[in-house]
Amino acid sequence: MTTAVLLVLIVLGAIMEIRGEYRPTRTWIYIFKPLTTLLILLLAVNRGIIYGFDTSVVLIVVGLAFSILGDIFLMLPSDRFIPGLLSFLTAHLCYIAAFTVGRGFGFTLWLVVAFALLGVGLLRMLWSGLGEMKVPVMGYILVILTMGWQAWERYFAVGGLPTLAAGIGALLFAGSDSVLAWMRFRQHFHSARLIVMITYYTAQLLIALSVGG
Repeated sequence: MTTAVLLVLIVLGAIMEIRGEYRPTRTWIYIFKPLTTLLILLLAVNRGIIYGFDTSVVLIVVGLAFSILGDIFLMLPSDRFIPGLLSFLTAHLCYIAAFTVGRGFGFTLWLVVAFALLGVGLLRMLWSGLGEMKVPVMGYILVILTMGWQAWERYFAVGGLPTLAAGIGALLFAGSDSVLAWMRFRQHFHSARLIVMITYYTAQLLIALSVGG
């Protein structure tokens, strides 16, 4: 299956899932939420076949597989927030490993400061609503911001469109999870699910497209 065909199917799947978020029943969500992420995984595999599989490609594919698991946990009618959180936490750890394999952790001071400030700001916004979830959420924020930090370290070290795609994808992933956290711990608003899913699928797609870079 070609990249173009997969991209079309991913966009259609995302549209159907987002429409399902605003329907009275959750049938479309159950079908298209994991299916769309699976299609993104297949895109990453397809690019790995074209450009060659290495450790970073395998780690991104494994990260997408854990993301599918997280999608399934979070879409279930009963509350599976913690298993979903742990699934996406594992996905982010896979992405961190993918972005640092072969070159180690980068350390650019202004990037560290920027992501640290972003984390502090996010925690301040969520803090009063976290309750007993303070420690798990702090850990999750630390991991996802580390993922974003290392994606941008990789871009500044290597350059090129694929690494830029991963950097933008990482930021969008953090944005998606921030809105999701606000919706869960502070206040729900009508367009929240639309924002969460658009940024989420775009983030995963860009990370998949970084394969081969």
